[in-house]
Order: sequence, then structure tokens, then C-alpha cells
Amino acid sequence: MGSEMPSGEPSQPPPRHIAIIMDGNGRWASTHDKPRHAGHRAGVRVARAMTRACVEAGVEVLTLFAFSSENWQRPAEEVNGLMRLFVEVLQREVNELHANGIQLRFIGARDQLSELLRRRIAAAEAKTAGNARMTLVLAVAYGGRWDIVQACRQALAEGIAPEAFDEAYLSSHMALSFAPDPDLFIRTGGEMRISNFVLWQAAYSELFFTECLWPDFGVREIDAALGAYAQRDRRFGGIRPPAVAQGA
Repeated sequence: MGSEMPSGEPSQPPPRHIAIIMDGNGRWASTHDKPRHAGHRAGVRVARAMTRACVEAGVEVLTLFAFSSENWQRPAEEVNGLMRLFVEVLQREVNELHANGIQLRFIGARDQLSELLRRRIAAAEAKTAGNARMTLVLAVAYGGRWDIVQACRQALAEGIAPEAFDEAYLSSHMALSFAPDPDLFIRTGGEMRISNFVLWQAAYSELFFTECLWPDFGVREIDAALGAYAQRDRRFGGIRPPAVAQGA
């Protein structure tokens, strides 16, 4: 599953929801003899461009994995720099997102974030809440296992009877309950794993892995991912109905 666009007529409509692991910022910085924070800043520029590209492609929801539950284990200097960058980006980008009709939402363990960042997140969500052109979701302090656990905790707190507990009930308590499950899951940077991202929601996502580092991910790469998705045969565990005989 690389970045070459397959041939043939597309068989799928555009994905409603794309989820992306934006991997490779640090390696990009190293190859350009720059500090890691320069890679993260370059990644922000690509995230902005991908948001525009997804709007143009008719995507309804774009979810970007910005900071995972495991990223807290990184050196404090890098973590603190990322947190400052999140605050800066929110201050700089929200007005433009709002002007373009994009709703901004966040998923993750907000109690782990600074009070300033939580305030900026809440203000950004409130400002863009009425927008409907596309929803941009940023996963910050997020992990798929955390998501499942927090959904179960909500169910337990509501006192649901065991016989009433089913997939639909749990799904309604997941962090992405407001969005359709991702149709297309993209990971840049060459790694071929999902790294604790949207574990529940990606059960039937089409996976697309590319060697391209996130700061180099551009129009050609997103077109390749969309082209590959269009060729997938999505049966969700079933089988394709037999073709009706001509003239029958």
C-alpha cells in the first residue's frame, strides 16, 4: 500500500471521513539539519494545506492525530514546545477556519492539558460550532485504548444493564460519536501500524501507508491516497452481490 495511484475506473465515492497519522516531522527535520520543532512547524503548514484539499474533495470530516497518549513520554523540551505550538496555532488559525465554514473539534484527555490550552480549545470549538462545510478534528492527548475505557466508564456511570450494553451504545459514548467512522486511514512516514489511533472506529477503514514524511505530504500524495481508496472493494465482511445477467 504505497503512494502510487492505481489505474482503472474508480469504484468508490469520495470518503466521508479521513483520519491521518501525521508521522515523520522529526525525521524530516533531521534530514534537513533542523531542530525537531522545525519539523513540527513544517507539519502545521501541511495540515493547513490538507484541510483545504479535503474541503475541495468533498470530505465531511478530517481527523488529524496531533499528540498521542504515548507522546507524553517524549523529552520535556519537545512536549512543552508542542504544547506552545498548539496554543499558537489555535490563536492564529481559528479565525480563518471559521471564515471558511470549518467546524473545529478536539478529542482526547483534556484534563492532561494546561488550563490555557483547554480555554483556547473551548473557545475555538464554541466559535466554530455552527459551521457545516467540513469538520476538522484534532486528536490531542488521545489514544484509542483511552477512548474505549472512557466510553465504558460513561456507560458504567449511567448504570446501564449488562443486557442493554451493545456496540451501538458504546459507540455513542466514543470520542468521535458525532462523526461517521473513518473510511480512509492514512499514515505517513513509512511505518505500517495504527499506533493506538481510533482503534474502535477504524474497524473497517481502508488503510493507506506511504513512505512520504508528513512535511513533504502534498497534493500528489493525497491524490494518490484518494485514488487508491477509490479502487478498494468495500464489503464490510459481506460479499458483493452477483451481477445481474444481461437481458435477464
